[in-house]
Amino acid sequence: MRRRRHTDQGNEETDINLTPMLDIVFIMLIFFVVTTSFVKESGIEVNRPTAQTAEQRDHGNIMIAITPNGEIWIDKRAVDIRAVRAVVERLVADNPEGGVIIQGDREAQIGLLVNVMDQVRKAGIVNVSIAASPD
Repeated sequence: MRRRRHTDQGNEETDINLTPMLDIVFIMLIFFVVTTSFVKESGIEVNRPTAQTAEQRDHGNIMIAITPNGEIWIDKRAVDIRAVRAVVERLVADNPEGGVIIQGDREAQIGLLVNVMDQVRKAGIVNVSIAASPD
């Protein structure tokens, strides 16, 4: 006795299900957004001194700029020396793994730079660098 196979030869359309691929894309997007660190810019351009041992560091850092006339800029705003600690503490709460880079102008007073560095360390930051241009 012969067996017959029933094959449906109807015109069924086969679709590719894109839902799992879209789920993976959205999960990857969320992962990259969460793990990306952002650089907080100081807000002004300063004329940095040069140094032969200057290194490039682009990790999520907080930038503090000191102008020749004694202004302190953090996150594109002029800040008083008494408010540096509070502003740095707020920015570190957003990016706890980042350090602080102080961009002192070539003509800025060293005493102000030391005061800013002292306020940053009082905020609990031990990773403090002073910016310089490569020689």
